[in-house]
Amino acid sequence: MSRIQKERDRLLATTARTVGLTATATAALCLSVPGTIPLPLYLASLVLVVCLGYAQWQLVTLLRLTVWMWVIVVAGLGLILLNVLPLRPLGPSAISAVGIVGAAGIACVSVLGTTSRARVLLLAVSGLGTLIVLSATLFLTGSRVVEPVLFTLAGWVALTATGIWLSRTVPRTLKRISTMSRAYRVERQASETEARRRRGARLLHDTVLATLTLLAHAGVGVSAGAMREQAAEDAALLRQLRLGFTPDPARSGDYRLKPVEESALGNTLESVKQRFKRIGLEVNWHGAGQVFLQSDVLDAFLLALGECLENVRRHSGVKEAHVTITDDETTVRAMVTDAGKGFDVSAITEGRLGYTESIVARLRDVGGNARLFSSPGSGTTVVLEVPK
Repeated sequence: MSRIQKERDRLLATTARTVGLTATATAALCLSVPGTIPLPLYLASLVLVVCLGYAQWQLVTLLRLTVWMWVIVVAGLGLILLNVLPLRPLGPSAISAVGIVGAAGIACVSVLGTTSRARVLLLAVSGLGTLIVLSATLFLTGSRVVEPVLFTLAGWVALTATGIWLSRTVPRTLKRISTMSRAYRVERQASETEARRRRGARLLHDTVLATLTLLAHAGVGVSAGAMREQAAEDAALLRQLRLGFTPDPARSGDYRLKPVEESALGNTLESVKQRFKRIGLEVNWHGAGQVFLQSDVLDAFLLALGECLENVRRHSGVKEAHVTITDDETTVRAMVTDAGKGFDVSAITEGRLGYTESIVARLRDVGGNARLFSSPGSGTTVVLEVPK
């Protein structure tokens, strides 16, 4: 059952319960007027009222809904028959009670009666049965027949029409809301993409392109030391961007960058996580996160980790990866795991720069190591190790 159908059934059941409980409570008050019916019949009626109310209350659970609808019909008809057992004309309070039970206490099931074939059959049988029982019992007791029967008929027609209207209107409304939500998400993603593109263009213009322009003009008016310092700042900025940081521009050409030496591993991992989340890969972190590493080791570790996650995004066929960080007195380890399609490890050739150079060689340059475990259909695990 789709979410829209569940929401429709929940609204119909809530409406049916509200109408049914209101009618049952009103009928109970009418029967409680002194002298309406004999005390033994009144006590037996209260038992049926409780059964009727309990079945109406259970409608919103949406469990065994048709069964509870049949219980409502049987309990309601039993309450009507019980009130005419003395076979004497009924007073105004008793007539009101049986009319309310027939018009709303039992008819509340008609709100739900159009949602399936079995319930349509129940709707037809219970509606016709209620009218026949009510008419026959009132006629046999010599009571007024026309008003209660017309009231009951009007109740069944009105509640059936309400059920049909709700069952058709709610799905259309929810579908339109869902369509609007999808359109909003698409528009928001497009706006965020355009905003990132503009930020990237401004960042490129304010830093790297400015430096390249100076180099193209042989650094006219700028000392060699200033050129080297500006190029170093640009290199630092690009390195931070690869690690997932979002620079905060103070003014054109001036970006406040947090030095890597001051960044705990947990902070930089969160940056990597957000970077890959933006491009469609959900990364779940486990284990230690507040581990400090030397600047060059941290760079190599995070760049190798980013390459592993990029491989997951491109080749695994899944949208989720798990990264477990552990450490001891000498080593920090990251285990990158995915449940994707995997591959044959022996098929990796020396020319595959993505793994051999970007991961293995990068870690070995700082005294670390990488190990790869995978097989077709069983996912992939990469263990990265760097010294503290």
